Parts: sequence; structure tokens; C-alpha cells
Amino acid sequence: MTRPSAAPDTSGSGPTGRFGTGPAATSDQHSHASAPGPGEDPRAIAQARRGPTVPVPAGPAKHRAPAPEDGRFEQILETLRRQIRDLEFAEGLPGSEEGRVLQADVLAQLTDYVLPRVRRPDIPLLIAVAGSTGAGKSTLVNSLVGEQVTTTGVRRPTTNSPVLACNPADVDWFGEASFIPSLPRVRQQGLAMPGKDGMLVLAATEAMPPGVALLDTPDVDSAVAAHHEFAAKFLDAADLWVFVTTSTRYADARVWEFLQVARDRDTSLSVVLSRVPRKGRRQLLDHFGAMLEANGLGGATRFAIPETDQIQGERFTSNVADHIREFLADVAGEAEQRDRVSRRTFIGVIDSFRTRIPELARQVEAQIEAGRALGSAVDDAYATARRRIDTGLGDGSLLRGPLLARWQEVAASGELARSLRGKRARRSGRAEQAERGQRVAALEDAVRDALEALVVSACEHASEEIEGRWREVPGGQAMASRALNQPGTGLLAQQTRQEIAEWQREIAEMTTASGATKRSVARFVTFDPDIVTLILIIDLLGYEQSHSGGGAHAADTSGTSPQRLLKGLFGAQSLRSIGATARDNLRRRVLGLLQRERVPFDSALASAGIPSEDTAVQLYQATYNLEIAR
Repeated sequence: MTRPSAAPDTSGSGPTGRFGTGPAATSDQHSHASAPGPGEDPRAIAQARRGPTVPVPAGPAKHRAPAPEDGRFEQILETLRRQIRDLEFAEGLPGSEEGRVLQADVLAQLTDYVLPRVRRPDIPLLIAVAGSTGAGKSTLVNSLVGEQVTTTGVRRPTTNSPVLACNPADVDWFGEASFIPSLPRVRQQGLAMPGKDGMLVLAATEAMPPGVALLDTPDVDSAVAAHHEFAAKFLDAADLWVFVTTSTRYADARVWEFLQVARDRDTSLSVVLSRVPRKGRRQLLDHFGAMLEANGLGGATRFAIPETDQIQGERFTSNVADHIREFLADVAGEAEQRDRVSRRTFIGVIDSFRTRIPELARQVEAQIEAGRALGSAVDDAYATARRRIDTGLGDGSLLRGPLLARWQEVAASGELARSLRGKRARRSGRAEQAERGQRVAALEDAVRDALEALVVSACEHASEEIEGRWREVPGGQAMASRALNQPGTGLLAQQTRQEIAEWQREIAEMTTASGATKRSVARFVTFDPDIVTLILIIDLLGYEQSHSGGGAHAADTSGTSPQRLLKGLFGAQSLRSIGATARDNLRRRVLGLLQRERVPFDSALASAGIPSEDTAVQLYQATYNLEIAR
């Protein structure tokens, strides 16, 4: 929606929204204009009436909600609200803080302002009086109502209990069922008293005409941060803002943060500069007006309240606030004007979704991208670990150090030949059997140690790589710490050893069931399945590759080739089948170990609350649907 572009009249010939012009200037009050409608020049709005003692005269009690009547618009808004409500953001990752703020902001305005006005055409017009600490908001509200409905003084900045004044006929609308349902509230009885912190006080009074409510909000620059959020919640639910600041606070950054929100959403807005001293008044008002112009708020209706001690019973005693009362009388007194004010704010909010929801989607995309980076780090690290293990299992690199030494001991001792002995051969003595058992057990331990070291080393490298890459993503370090400290971590070595032991038993069973027992040689030759299993494992670990053509591992001079022994026992075809099955089984077990090792990282990602890949697309689509339905 296009904002009013015409500047207020500066000729000094009447009340047009410029400070210090017209008859009101002679009593040190600023002239005024009614809030402009969408695309209207403020000068075209009729001058407000003077003199009613009732703060806002009773006009038509209700205003029409600016929404289509076929229900489709409401359905689209409800779908959008549900999508935004269900959004999750991962703590600490890029977009989390900004995303949550935007999510809460848009969700609150959809829930508390837009959808209620679409569903019901008879909602009272809500005028929120907001602004700086000590600006006299409560005194102004009491003066506009014509009786004390809210407390003033030093207690107000330290409490967080906004007061809403309305006609008794409208008080039910502002109950828990309709107006900001999540907010606790209390109905005021008798003399105005502040409510508990965080509680809305409902002040029903016949001094307020039906269909209009005045809200005294918490200070936008309070020392308590929660008050800012509370004030923003009420401003998001209001149709018209009356923003009050003082001659000493109007340049504060917090003031302009709120005013710029009104500008960006094209909210119906009037600004009041209070406690204006007589000395330097003109320069002060001119400077404030220049700041409004510079910030795109030149079309806002403006008022000035002089520095005065004419206050009694927490109200102004003279005509200090008459010009503001008359402005509100004009806003609320005519159905057309009231509808214009509410429609302007409503349409401004809907227009703001064109940028606010895509911005929310961009924060979601930042989370998704961070999740992709974290997930890719896990995938890449364990893919590298798998390749390292695959290479180490077949290139003979494990056949060095203790494993090679134990193999050479067994091969040189003749154990391999004796393991394939004739059935009528003499049995070995007990001492020889014990010594042979020690050598075989040492070789078996060396095999398990080498395989365990390969798997553990690859997984440790993967974990270090993930931690390093996660550290590069804001918030990733904390996630990595949570993953590495999960219960059950640190058991890899034990699990690896168990898997290798079970794999060895599988090979022993295969060699017994599918090997020499099916060959005619089995009638004449017996063999030790444990030793045959070790021979097969040595062959599978790349013995031939490491000892062919010389090289670093050619120092094994035993002259015993595992493959030659195995072919003689099983035959080439059977040996290939057993070897392929054994390799597949080992790979399956190793992949299972890698999968278990990555579980803490995957769990950390799954529990972080990172939005799903299609979430941002759905938000963009919702924005498009909203535009089409308007």
C-alpha cells in the first residue's frame, strides 16, 4: 500500500498537522489533523471539532473489518498462522535469534490483530497510548477518558500492568476469550489501581463511548526489557497509535525503533511531544518535525503538550489535552473515519507481510543451510572413514609391526603345515600343543588389535573432522560438545573387538561347513579351523599385495603363502567364494560400527530443531497465496 506522500501544510493558516500553527498555538497547544487514510493527503481531512466534555463522543458503535466475506482469506491466514506457529529454530545456529523474534512478532499480530478482525466485523476500535518513560501517558489517558482509570507517577515505570479503558458494553470483547488470550487480566473495581506485573487491567467506564477503547501501555524504553516486549504486543494489536514522548527523550533510539515500525507497517499514527518548555519551543518542535520527516513519518498527525503543573487527581485540570481529545473524537465519531483508520492499519499490517514473512523464510533458510553444513560434515567424515578402512583392509598395510611378527612366528614354526596333517599322523605332545596354542593366540590377538586400531583410528579422525567443521558454524561447537558427551560414547574399542571376534567365528564356521569337508581330500586330511581362519584373514588383509614384487613388506622370508595353502585345501573357486563372503561380512560389521559412531552427531542434529528442507518454500508459497487472496 502507498503511504501518504504529501507533507503537512506549513503556511500557518490552520490546523494541518504542523506544530505551532492555527488558533491552538496561541494557548501553547499544537493544532491537529485526523489520521489520514490510505493514500490520502492529511490536509484533506476535516478539522476536528472542539468542546465536548465527553472525551470521545459516542458514534456508530462498531466498524467493519476489512476482510473478504467468502472465508478463503481467513483460511489462508489461519494456514499461515499455523505454519509460523509450528516453526522450530535450532538454538545458537545462524538465524535462530532473529527467526524467533520474527516468528513471535508475526504470530502475535496474526493471532491478536489480523484474524480477530477478519472473523468479526464488530470489534471495538483500539487506540494504544504508548511512549517514553515519564512522558505523561497515564495522565493523558485519564484526561482523555475524563476520569481516573490508570495510575501515574513513579510506580508506572516499575510495573508492567497496562490499563485498558472501554465502555461496559465492550468489556467482554477484551476478556481472555477474544483479546490476546494468553494474557492474564483483572477487571478494575472502584479506584484505579495497578495490576500485578504482566497483567492487563480492564477499566469499564460509561465515560467511554461504545466501540472505542483506550489502552495505557508499558513504557517502550523501560529499564525492564520485558516491558518493551509487552508494549510491542499491545501496539501490534491496536488500530491507532498515539505515541507520546518528551522534549528531552524524543531523540532516543528506542523511541524511533517503535516509530519506524509504525512507518514500515503504515500504521495509523499520531505523535505527541509532551513537557514542551515555552523557551525554545519553536526550535524544539521544528527539530522534532524534521526528524519525523527524515524518518518517513512526515504525514503523522502531531500534537504538543506544554510543560505544566495543571494536574489534579492524575488528570490535566485545564484544556491542555483538548486538542488530542478532539482528534480522537473525530477519529471515533464517524463510521467512515473510524473505518478508514482501522482499514489503514489493517492493510498496512497485511502489506508488511510481503517483507516480514519472506524475511522469516530467509532466517529459516539460514538454519537449513547451517543444518546442511553440519550434516555434510558428518556424511563426509564417515565416508572418508569408510574409505580409509576399506583401503586398510585390502592393501596389506596392516601386515606390519606386531601382526607381521606374530604371523612370521607361526609360519616359521611349521604350525601351518602341521595344521594340515594327515589323519594318521602322531599327535603332538602337551607341551608342544601348549606352545602352539600360545603362538596361535598371539596371532589371533594381533589380528584383532590391528583391525581394532584401524577402525578406531578412522572413527577418531572422523570425530575430529566433524568437530573441526562444526566449530566453523556459529553454534556448532556447542552441538558437537553435546554429541560427544552423550551416554554410551567411548565404547568403540570394545564394540569393535566384539565384532571382530564374531566375524572370526563366522569364518571358522564357513571353513568347516563349506571348505575341505566337501572335497575328497577331507578323507585323508584334517585341519585346525582356528588356524585356517587366521590364514584366511591374513590373505584377506592383502598378504599377496604386500609381498609381491618386493617392497616394504617383502622381509617376510617364511616362504609360506597363505593363498597357496588355502587353494590346496579349498580349491580356487571355493576359496574365492569364502573370501568374498568373509569380506562382505567384515564390511557389513564395520559399516555398522561407523553407523553407531555417528549416531550421537545425527541425534544432535535431529534434536536441535532445525527446520525441514521444505519449510522455507512453504512460507514463500504462503506469502504468494496471501497476495492472491487479497
